[in-house]
Amino acid sequence: MTRATQRDTQAVSQFVERFGGILADTGVPRMPARILAALMTTDSGRLTSAEIADLLQISPAAVSGAVRYLTTVQIVSREREPGSRRDVYRMRDNVWYEATFRKDQMLGMIDEVLGEGVDALGPDTDAGVRLDETREFFRFCHAELGSMLDRWRAHREKWLEQREA
Repeated sequence: MTRATQRDTQAVSQFVERFGGILADTGVPRMPARILAALMTTDSGRLTSAEIADLLQISPAAVSGAVRYLTTVQIVSREREPGSRRDVYRMRDNVWYEATFRKDQMLGMIDEVLGEGVDALGPDTDAGVRLDETREFFRFCHAELGSMLDRWRAHREKWLEQREA
């Protein structure tokens, strides 16, 4: 059960900026990172464009571009409020798992393409060896990520059970 509580709006704002900055440092574009952090701080996980613009003190155009990015990478979904013409942006459920799962699938594609590169260059050339080592690294990551995702699902189930108790 989730409860709404009084919040220190300045502390929340500082968190949004700090977490958004960290996400930006990891490669997420800055404005989408800030919007994602803002969505995470709402109990509903939902905000309208106007609410986002007001909360982050940004222009509607900045909101539009950033939520377009977030919907394209499937972190945020756009929904229509019943009986309204306003769009609401919502953080998808289990978003971090889904994003990591997509990375896991991408690693499989990288393996395939690197294999083509090794074949094209020759497995015994310096460049071929370099590509083959890169391929082996991504194979290792792919194997580890798959088992990590399995462990996360089991861990999440236990965590959810404990929260409900």
